[in-house]
Amino acid sequence: MVEMQLDERKIKIMQAIIRNYLETGEPVGSRTISKYTDLNLSSATIRNEMADLEEMGYILQPHTSAGRIPSDKGYRLYVDTMMEEKDKELEELKEMMLEKEDKMDNLLKQVAKLLAVNTNYATMVSAPAVHRNKLKFIQLSRVDVNQLLAVIVMEGNVIKNNILQVAEELNDETILKLNILLNTHLNGLALEEINLGTISAMKQQAGIHSAIVSDVIDAIAEGIKADEDLEIYTSGANNIFRYPELADQQKASEIINTFEEKQMLTELVQDTLSDESNTGIQVYIGNETPIQTMKDCSVVTATYELGEGMRGTIGIIGPKRMDYDKVIGTLKTITHQLDDLYKKK
Repeated sequence: MVEMQLDERKIKIMQAIIRNYLETGEPVGSRTISKYTDLNLSSATIRNEMADLEEMGYILQPHTSAGRIPSDKGYRLYVDTMMEEKDKELEELKEMMLEKEDKMDNLLKQVAKLLAVNTNYATMVSAPAVHRNKLKFIQLSRVDVNQLLAVIVMEGNVIKNNILQVAEELNDETILKLNILLNTHLNGLALEEINLGTISAMKQQAGIHSAIVSDVIDAIAEGIKADEDLEIYTSGANNIFRYPELADQQKASEIINTFEEKQMLTELVQDTLSDESNTGIQVYIGNETPIQTMKDCSVVTATYELGEGMRGTIGIIGPKRMDYDKVIGTLKTITHQLDDLYKKK
């Protein structure tokens, strides 16, 4: 029945005590707590709440200090109850992203078809990839004695799961400390912003578990290389045969193969997205085209954005005498419509 007395205020104070103690290793006083919470409580009120938490067995007061430290019962509450919020958030995220991914997949296929029919040219649309991806949060949890599951959530709600091998079984308190350490230092950073100083400081704080910090950094780096799995939807490749200057059997087959294999299309998309200033229309004529097999074509690309750094490329490939005015107008309309659709979701 005592558990029912833990109202939101006590839980926030409890969280602040645990987070602060795990970061500093020092007993936590009421003044420190007032800086760590958004409750705007006086030190006297916080002291009363801390006295209640101590009576309930969630915190202890060392003899030599006026500050408090978490008890085993306090750690257990934090691990079992407060980490549930992240689990719930993660499940909701996964469900939402699976549904959204399926819808986006079908939508982009339709966009490629629509463009091919509307222009009578060949078309490609890349699925959105996250550019300069930043970390939202990291969660470590035990799989078995020698394995941890690292769930890494990045901007755009991209979720990566990695199994980490550990030399010995880690208890709940250690896993909790590692979670707080990783999130305190890494949340909001892009991979490029995680420098050696940050990694060194984290390893020092992790002590004998510094190898886990290295493994998590490696998992983040691997997860952010999302471009390797770039999905590209194409349509209308056979439209190439409509134009005599491209209908030569060798030329046409090279272009068709480029659409089927998609490797060179992937490189075109990566080049387009790597230029941060490129958020508009790009026109490549003849030899300007990055794709060798399309040197007799013109390629017009547009970059679309779906928020939180999610960017993709739409491309139209046709003869050098293509109707540029119509193509550019169509691409502008499509990118605006994609943007509007995303905002409504």
